[in-house]
Amino acid sequence: MGAERQRVEELGQLENGLRQAGDWYLWGPYVSERQWGTVREDYSADGDAWNYLPHDHARSRAYRWGEDGLAGFSDIEQRLCLGLALWNGRDPILKERPFGLTGPQGNHGEDVKEYWWYLDAIPTHAWNRWRYHYPQGAFPYTDLVETNGRRGKLDPEYELLDTGAFDGDRYWITEVWYAKDEPTDLLMTVRITNAGPAADTVHVLPTAWFRNTWSWDVGATKPVLAMTGESSVTVEHPFLGNLELLAGPGPDGTLPKGLFCENETNLARLYGAAPLTPYPKDGINDHVISGAGTVNPDQRGTKCALWYQLHIEPGATAELRLRLRPKGSGPAGSAALADGFDQVVNLRRAEADEFYDELNPEHASAAETMVMRQAFAGLLWSKQFYYYDVSRWLDGDPTEPPPPPGRRAVRNARWENFDAFDIMSMPDKWEYPWFASWDLAFHCVALAHVDPAFAKYQLILVCREWFQHPDGALPAYEWDFSDVNPPVQAWAALELFAIDGGRDIDFLSRVFDKLLINFTWWINREDAEGNNLFEGGFLGLDNIGPIDRSHLPAGETLEQSDATGWMAFYAISMATIATVLYRHGQRPSTDLAVKFLEHLAAIAEAIDNQGMWDENLGLYVDKLLTSDGTAIPVETRSMDGIIPALAAAIVDQSFLDQSLRLGKQFADFLHRQGLDDTTKLAERGMLRGAPGQQRMILSVTGLHRLERICALLFDEAEFLSPHGLRALSAYHRDHPYVLDVEGVRSTIDYEPAESTTAMFGGNSNWRGPLWFPLNYLVINSLERYARFYGADLQLEYPTGSGHRETLDVIAADLQDRLISIFVPGPDGRRPCFGGVERLQHDPAWKDNLMFNEYFHGDNAAGLGASHQTGWTGLIADVIRRRHGAVPSMTNVMLNAGQDPKAAS
Repeated sequence: MGAERQRVEELGQLENGLRQAGDWYLWGPYVSERQWGTVREDYSADGDAWNYLPHDHARSRAYRWGEDGLAGFSDIEQRLCLGLALWNGRDPILKERPFGLTGPQGNHGEDVKEYWWYLDAIPTHAWNRWRYHYPQGAFPYTDLVETNGRRGKLDPEYELLDTGAFDGDRYWITEVWYAKDEPTDLLMTVRITNAGPAADTVHVLPTAWFRNTWSWDVGATKPVLAMTGESSVTVEHPFLGNLELLAGPGPDGTLPKGLFCENETNLARLYGAAPLTPYPKDGINDHVISGAGTVNPDQRGTKCALWYQLHIEPGATAELRLRLRPKGSGPAGSAALADGFDQVVNLRRAEADEFYDELNPEHASAAETMVMRQAFAGLLWSKQFYYYDVSRWLDGDPTEPPPPPGRRAVRNARWENFDAFDIMSMPDKWEYPWFASWDLAFHCVALAHVDPAFAKYQLILVCREWFQHPDGALPAYEWDFSDVNPPVQAWAALELFAIDGGRDIDFLSRVFDKLLINFTWWINREDAEGNNLFEGGFLGLDNIGPIDRSHLPAGETLEQSDATGWMAFYAISMATIATVLYRHGQRPSTDLAVKFLEHLAAIAEAIDNQGMWDENLGLYVDKLLTSDGTAIPVETRSMDGIIPALAAAIVDQSFLDQSLRLGKQFADFLHRQGLDDTTKLAERGMLRGAPGQQRMILSVTGLHRLERICALLFDEAEFLSPHGLRALSAYHRDHPYVLDVEGVRSTIDYEPAESTTAMFGGNSNWRGPLWFPLNYLVINSLERYARFYGADLQLEYPTGSGHRETLDVIAADLQDRLISIFVPGPDGRRPCFGGVERLQHDPAWKDNLMFNEYFHGDNAAGLGASHQTGWTGLIADVIRRRHGAVPSMTNVMLNAGQDPKAAS
């Protein structure tokens, strides 16, 4: 076991909150990349978060709930932040945070317009590496806004590379490395390379600042940053204690100049009001850009920058060194940044190599292991300090004017119990710098490979009393906690349990107890007719249907195949957990497992008897119930119609016999299906094994329906693309679906790239692209079916080819298709980079990966949020599974209660 793996093993459990976290977690990349334009900072009456605090205000307004920046690091409570500011001598402002378009500005919704990468990280953040490309010419802020503003939904997005900002290679390659000598001794290296053809000057400003915690409460203590030497800053904070920030000289031996201001709002600039201080938050910006007297000559404040002006020849690299540590804890002055500094950096980098060497599957290619490592890096860099006390947010702070009364009607007023103050895994720290409950479940499955303790903590956290509503609902995401996300937490808990070796039964028990409440909420609140067909609205699939599933006309109800399938999936996952708990002696009986089987039987019967399966189509369909009681099937060929097929598990004979002996709804369901004894089950291919050791496939979807669904999924003219499964069948490219309901006409057609509809902000598209979460779940389920049916079940793959394969081979091919999105093909091109030639071929760009929100349905070019390593980070899990480096969850569950080694 390498040094980093040993540290991770020793960190222990985190379930009691971040204040109990191990010391190696105390500093990390917990700073957001966009705090402006978020719900937390929105104190408007109408909920227009984007315009209440726009990018133009970000440099001048003190944030209430968190901080943002470039390459940001902070302590675990985000009291003190470190980051980087840059200036090319031509921009109108310092580059302190990534720039992007707001939701209304972008022709496909919010959209960041910068290029940066998370190249490396390990769980303790003893080693993190970040890279950014900064133009040497004036940043084209106005061009990006105005050109995108002229483009419509049918046009491509206008990106920074399109502006010519990188023409002639006139840009700065900027890397930031963080290494820890000890948990609270942080070494920061900044490396700037001139990629251009001529010498040029760049201003580099490593920056330290306190999150403003003193402006919101009467009498709150204000910390202090102060210059105490030629290049050292003393940090005085009531909770962090006394620290020191040491800065080395530039390449020419010149020490940086210390600039100090306050992390306070510039009231004069924003509102024409009397200033709180002559040195506000944007004081360093104004001083560097224009020489304004807006920095404190006494060199004290709550924000400081160490200002280097570097003249760098073409192709040359300048290196800067800084160190943050407890005051007086090591060699003084330049000795703290000398040879020992190199030794720490080299050691931590070597430990990172060792850590990933332990994770690399034996037969994975070098290209695959690089993708895996950068995906894990993105997941680890995407941790963020998340603070949001809804009650305080609604009521306002005692030192501030009360929020307008109308804002309580905008969002989250019924969630006053919600009080988050934690480190959380974010989908994307710029476009989605807030958790989403179903995204988080997928993050945890991938994170389990590198940091199982943190992954478990995330799943437990979203179910804690200060997250989960008292009625049992889980918060969806901060724009509307009351929206409903797919209930995938129980499945994720099982996967995490299995990846971790099937050993942490206490974790599984804690998650199960909380999800019992959430399952009950679903039964009580999302089944309007009480007929075991469920609703839920968009359910994370945004615009996948022809109508807005979350905002139906009055009197109409949409019974959803995906919501109903998710509930069957939920029931099977909960029954499986209950069985594991029973076998480990954590529950005195199998009553809870039977409870969930009873629910499963009720859902299966409702699907069978109430018209949710379309035999002609070969998919499950939604049903729209109109105000006069008419039921109208919504017959689109979309991924929501395959969700019920995900609900499958393998159970052993003892569990099956006990359930049949009870003679209740599950037994009745099997009886009505003609499956009420083992002989009939065996005849239908649903029971396998020797007597006494038999196993049954338990699913909502029988073998016939599974074959019908797979015939569509595996059809290259329908769902199967060269790089995975499309969210909507390509059949609709030439055959748009039309729905007429009570005089209202809605249509949907195949859109392989960005959305052309304004539904859900116009920046999410489930009408054709490839999305990792559903691709991953389909593969996961196929593997489960494959373990049961083995070589006895072969399906045509691709459909129409005449070539038949077993399901395990098909699942492996689908994994290969997903992997192919990121690795160079025979032509040397990575599909994820699409037609962007610089990304495909330029040595400074081509090996730096971004993990997009979704991918073009035909060619797999990356689309949507550019850094959504969250669920797209699943590619790291896919690579490990593809090469046999992950234990089978089925074996883990069937061997529950035995020696965990039996699961491998």
